[in-house]
Amino acid sequence: MSKKLSIKIITLFPGFITDFVESFGIVKRAIKLKLLKLQAVNLRGFGLGQRQVVDDRPYGGGVGMVLRSDVLYKAISKQRTANRGKQRVVLLTPQGKQFQQSDAGRLAKYDELVFVAGRYEGFDERVRQFVDEELSIGDFVLMGGELPALVISEAVMRLRPGVLGKDESVDKESFSENLLEYPQYTKPEVLRVKAKGKRVKAMRVPKVLLTGHHKKINEWRHEEALKRTKKRRPDLLQK
Repeated sequence: MSKKLSIKIITLFPGFITDFVESFGIVKRAIKLKLLKLQAVNLRGFGLGQRQVVDDRPYGGGVGMVLRSDVLYKAISKQRTANRGKQRVVLLTPQGKQFQQSDAGRLAKYDELVFVAGRYEGFDERVRQFVDEELSIGDFVLMGGELPALVISEAVMRLRPGVLGKDESVDKESFSENLLEYPQYTKPEVLRVKAKGKRVKAMRVPKVLLTGHHKKINEWRHEEALKRTKKRRPDLLQK
């Protein structure tokens, strides 16, 4: 049996994570089969005093509030395990390395992932010393790190054996070989749509896909993947 992947997300909004876990069939199925454990760690539980304070005004002045380093240190330390080689603590920040499919494959090799989701105007700079790496999902700013944490979690968990049911289904996906995925077709074989004016246009499935000749089909798919990548993401071909 495949070993369980444990994912913890340190967040001020645990309900955000709980809703994700309870809403998606593949995730619920993986948890039921004990292939995955996905849970929220409430940062507020490590806050200071009766009000469970987690943030404060930035030194030097400025707009907004900053998450305290002592609070985040306690939250992260609580999640640390003795076997550091099997665990990865990731800080979600727009300043981090941009997440790629290759990172999903790398992180999927760990048994436990801890994601730290920021909020407000960010976090005390010293927090960077408590994590293993920093990741971003793109050059834009969100209200918090929960969505990036879930995006990366999904990309990682689907690479773990058994989570998707058929492991071979991830072998030929976009970015798996630095290529975009080839075009996919299903029924109807001929789709008739109205073009400009009253003319009807027949959109047909490529003939090669109807032949049953697997070698020719694979060759066609590889060629189409190359053409699509060259047109839409030529930067991938340089890799």
